[in-house]
Amino acid sequence: MSSVAYAVGDCVTMTRRELAHWARQPVQVVVGLAFPVMMLLMFGYLVGGGRAVEGDYVDFLVPGMFTLTMVFGLESTMTAITRDLDKGVIDRFRAMPMADGAVLVGRAAADMLQSTVGLLLMIAVGYAIGWRADGGLGAFLGAVGLLLLLRFAMLWIGIFLALVAGRPELVTAVQILVWPVGFLSNAFASPDAMPGWLGTAVEWNPMSATATAVRDLFGNPGGAPGWTTAAVLWPLLLLAVFFPLAVRKFGRLGR
Repeated sequence: MSSVAYAVGDCVTMTRRELAHWARQPVQVVVGLAFPVMMLLMFGYLVGGGRAVEGDYVDFLVPGMFTLTMVFGLESTMTAITRDLDKGVIDRFRAMPMADGAVLVGRAAADMLQSTVGLLLMIAVGYAIGWRADGGLGAFLGAVGLLLLLRFAMLWIGIFLALVAGRPELVTAVQILVWPVGFLSNAFASPDAMPGWLGTAVEWNPMSATATAVRDLFGNPGGAPGWTTAAVLWPLLLLAVFFPLAVRKFGRLGR
């Protein structure tokens, strides 16, 4: 148990290190929180639309934007990891008597905290523009849990890709992939309004499973019963693949 306590202590220390960066880089934090809000307002008021969507488009859009927000911002975590790699900071940490992976866990914990704050901000903005959750408190909390589970899975994909990239300038190339994955989902429009082949691809997107499940839990249009299982299984599958890959890659650094 003492080794577990030391490992937890190391993870907490690394989390505090990442949180300390927030105080030194407040503009970056604010931009990270404001960007999804800007996207929500832009699509809600400027773009509009929602072909094949029953009911108010805002009620369809807002849960989709919640889901998309869980993918945005990964580049900040990836850049932080590659910057530490490039400057040799992680090599110094690995030379210390520290639990293996504490650096990654600390970065993941800080990211999840920021993602939770960002999601709460998005929920507040959603209520301000007229969106409502009508599924009850238990369903509301379940939807929030599904969103954060998706974020956690996507986060470890980003951590693994950052360890593979190794340098901050290569993160931009990986970051571009976030956009087609995010927009190739039902966040903004129903697959029913798309060509058959495209609608099928959209439905197989893990983001679409989460978006459909949270719409159902929130009691919003576009939701469908039975998607909660897929919204749980997809992130768990991604975690089962990329979490061990990230830990293994971290352990082999410098070899």
